Order: sequence, then structure tokens, then C-alpha cells
Amino acid sequence: MSRLLYSLAWWLALPLVLARLWWRGRKEPGYRTHWAERLGFPGAAPLDRPTLWVHAVSVGETRAAEPLVEALLAQYPASRILLTHMTPTGRATGKSLFGHHGERVVQSYLPYDTGFMVARFLRRFHPRVCVLMETEVWPNLIAGCAKNKVPVALVNARLSERSLRRGRKMGALMTDAARAITLVAAQTEPDAARIRSLGAPRVAVTGSIKFDVVPPAAALEKGAWLRGQVGSRPVFLCASTREGEEALILDAWQRVADKRHDALLAIVPRHPQRFDEVEDMIAARGLRVARRSQLEQGIGTADVLLGDSMGEMFAYYAACDCAFIGGSLMPLGGQNLIEACALGKPVLVGQHTFNFAEATEEAVSDGAALRLAHAEALVAAALRLLDDENARARMGAHALAFAGRHRGATLRTVELLRQLIG
Repeated sequence: MSRLLYSLAWWLALPLVLARLWWRGRKEPGYRTHWAERLGFPGAAPLDRPTLWVHAVSVGETRAAEPLVEALLAQYPASRILLTHMTPTGRATGKSLFGHHGERVVQSYLPYDTGFMVARFLRRFHPRVCVLMETEVWPNLIAGCAKNKVPVALVNARLSERSLRRGRKMGALMTDAARAITLVAAQTEPDAARIRSLGAPRVAVTGSIKFDVVPPAAALEKGAWLRGQVGSRPVFLCASTREGEEALILDAWQRVADKRHDALLAIVPRHPQRFDEVEDMIAARGLRVARRSQLEQGIGTADVLLGDSMGEMFAYYAACDCAFIGGSLMPLGGQNLIEACALGKPVLVGQHTFNFAEATEEAVSDGAALRLAHAEALVAAALRLLDDENARARMGAHALAFAGRHRGATLRTVELLRQLIG
């Protein structure tokens, strides 16, 4: 596909894209705000400082960007960070993480990837560098940056075999974009090899910045409060679950944990628009549910805690005894297990972890994580851990060692970016 056809496809699809935004806004009102930014008309922002642009599409990327943003703010005290997103939850996470910096961190939605919208965005902000987090490759954005002599860095980069196959199907559109990226800082050598195969000219391996994310003291305090609400009951956390997984887990929990009346199952769906759906799912099975947003009323005799809050994942990890990382029971690639390991929690995963393949395999081989074939095996393994304090302590120690061994990617990444920023 040529970039001209790609741009035409964007323009033809735009009415449907906007209609979908409005539709999603029924459950997530944030999708109905700041539309002008998405169309290349960013709001007013002071331009009295040089701008370093970091794009973090949603919640996970924004949280992963925290050490990098903080390091750039410290390294370039005269500069401002422009932080862009694609989702309202990503934007809300950015505000929560960086709001205390005031006007030194400006937020906006990334405009849709048409030449016209990208050009207006670049004229408005005049960034000195464009830093894309993880897997974000937008052909017109990268071409627009090249035209305006804005270096583009893809950092904390990862590319699975599945994504590589999809990229190759796009032909010259993707290979031209890859060749135009100034610098790639990849998480692992296999990621780097796959990215090089698309034509990226300069690829270094720096590790994952997510290992450098430090649990905030406030999150740990909130975790202690949550644990106090639960009391002495052991807690099995299912974090960042995706559609289809909750039903499997709940059914297995009822079959396997039926006689274990003191254990608490905590479920935190990845997407907030599904909170009510998951609550209905729990209630339909005759299980008592307590919602995190109503926990001030006490957890009582609830069978399941529904984590219906955003930006509190560290608190949930701090409050649990062992954690399942969602997206891995279904063929969805899995979510990030690093935060749970950083808090010394035993980790359980399913069979589908291609989004974080190398990190997950290493965690399993290090004894920090267990891989289970299906939901019933998952629940059985969790209950064994809840019953065995020594086993939990061993896995927790391995998890801490695994997380600690990989820190330092932020410093390596900033050193590379200094060569582009000056």
C-alpha cells in the first residue's frame, strides 16, 4: 500500500471513526471531548520553551513512560514535555502522573494520521524530537517529522512475530516508515532483530523502561488501606482481565474454590467500560460482589472484589497475595507482569503472552512466575499459593530479583535521545 492510498483510506474512514468515538462516549465520556485535537487543531499552549514530544497511546504506555518523562524533565530543565495520547484513559493517567509539573507537561490527543492534520500539529508545537512509545508507527506522522527535520525515536520498542507479519503485509507503507525512524531503542534483542528486518537503520537494545517504574508511596499506602478493608483473608488478584477471561475465571473459581470460603477473588478489568458488565457477570453466578468505588462501606462477606477504579494497579498488587496477569488466558498477548514482580508478588500467566514474550519466559524460568494451561489450573495454582506461605515467599523473592536485575533502561534510553536533542 502506498502512503497516498493510506491517506485516502483515512479520509474515507473518518466519518465512521468519528461516529465510533461518539458511540464509545456513551460509556466513556472522555471520547466526546477534545475532538479538535484529534482533527489537527490542538488547543492553545505556551510556546516559550523548547518542546520534547512523547507519544503514549493509552494507560500502559503512559505509565511506562513515567521514568522517561521524569528523566527528560530533569535532563532538560528549560524544556517542556508535550505528552500525546489516543485514549481518554491514557490522558487521565498522564494527568494523574504528571499534573504536579504544571505547564512543564502539556497534554493533547494525537491527530489522526493524515498529512494535513499532522502538518498542523507540527506547525503548532515545533517539537525538537518525537518520541514514540513501544509499538506506535504512524506513516504520515513519521513522514511529516522527516519533512520538518524532527528526529523520530521509537523507544521501549517491542515487536512480536504476529505484529511483524502484519507489518510485512502492509508492504512499502511500513518499510518506508521504519526506514524513516531516526532511532529505535528496543526492549530485547529479538525485538531489535524483528524491527531491523523492517528496515529501521539504527536499532539499539536498551531493555524495558517498565522495570524502572517505581511504586509511588501513595499507591502503597492505598494498597495497605485496601488490605485493611479485606482483613486477614487471602487475596487472589486477576489484573487487567480482558473480555472472555472473567467468565472462565469465575466458573473455575466456583468449581475449584467452592470449599475455600475465606479466600477473596479480586478482578480488575482492563477497560473501564466493562466494569458494569463484569459486575453483572459476578452477580449472575450468585456471588456477592463489592466494588472498589464503594469500599468505604466495607467489604463484608463479599466473594469477589471488583476493581472499578483507574490508576490504582500498584495498590491492587500491594494488597494481594498472588496475581494473575490478564490477556493471557485468551489469545490476546498478555499484559505487563513487571509491576507485580516489582512488588514481590508471585505471578501467574496463561498460555498467550506474545506481547511480553521474552520478559514472561525469563520470569517463568527464574521462578518468579508460573504458566498455566487453562482457568481451572490457574485457580488451583492460586489456591495452592494462598495456602503455602513459604512458596509465596520464594516466588516473591525471585520476582524481586527478576525486576531488579533489569533496571537501568531509562538511563540508557535518555543517553541515546541526547544525541538527537542535543
